[in-house]
Amino acid sequence: MLWGCFAAGGTGALHKIDGIMRMENDVDILKQHLKTSVRKLKLGRKWVFQMNNDPKHTSKVVAKWLKDKVKVLEWPSQSPDLNPIEILWSELKKRVRARRPTNLTQLHHCVRRNGPKFTQCIVGSLWKATLNV
Repeated sequence: MLWGCFAAGGTGALHKIDGIMRMENDVDILKQHLKTSVRKLKLGRKWVFQMNNDPKHTSKVVAKWLKDKVKVLEWPSQSPDLNPIEILWSELKKRVRARRPTNLTQLHHCVRRNGPKFTQCIVGSLWKATLNV
C-alpha cells in the first residue's frame, strides 16, 4: 500500500506502507509526510486537507489529530466518484498495472518514477474540470 497526496501544483510525499495499514499508522504518516508535502508544494498557511474518509482515516485517534493540526474539508464518506485523489489513484493504478510490479518495492519505485509526470497531467485535467463545472 502507498500513501500519497497532491495539490493543484503537483505531488507531495509518497510513502510506502509495509504490512497492514492501521489507524495508528495513519497519524504517524500524517505527522511525517503531510507537513513535508505542504512545504514541497509551497501551499503556505491557507490550505485545506481532503481525504477519502476511509474508516481508518476517520477513527477517533486520527480525527483528534486532524482537528488539532489541520483544516479538513467536509466530504461525503467514501465517495470515489467525487474525490480527486480516488480518481488519481484509479488512473495511476491502470498505468502502473501495465508495468506489472511484483512486490511493494517495485510498485513504490514504479509510482515514484512515473507518478509525478502522470499526476501533473491528471491534476491539471481535474483542476480544469473543476473550474468548468
